[in-house]
Amino acid sequence: MNPTPSTSRTCGFRLSWLDAVILLLGAVLSWWLQSQSFPLWWIVPAALGHFFLFCNVFLVWRRLELLWAIAFVLNVAAHVFFDEWDPWPSLLWQTPVTLAVIAWQMRSPWYHGIFAEQFNPRIKEYLNSELP
Repeated sequence: MNPTPSTSRTCGFRLSWLDAVILLLGAVLSWWLQSQSFPLWWIVPAALGHFFLFCNVFLVWRRLELLWAIAFVLNVAAHVFFDEWDPWPSLLWQTPVTLAVIAWQMRSPWYHGIFAEQFNPRIKEYLNSELP
């Protein structure tokens, strides 16, 4: 007998009140940083937007999130090093990384994010904890 109650697995988009509060606080912080003429104010909405995509929409594995974060930090650092403070070059370079992370996740048999029933033929196995 398992002493810990099992939680049933779910799939699809998710949003909690805490997520909404974090997004709201991030928007306020972004606005404030921009009003202070901080040149990297856009990092807050970029990071929070990806946090929302990865944690609430596509339910990306933590290791893929970390790989994305490493790429983002290196990308922004390289642009700052070359005195490029505009957000668009960094975001354009980051877009293929974002799309690759999402595609990698969606091709997994463990994918359980948005539209998992349509994209993951093994979703029932995942939901029933039958995947290795």
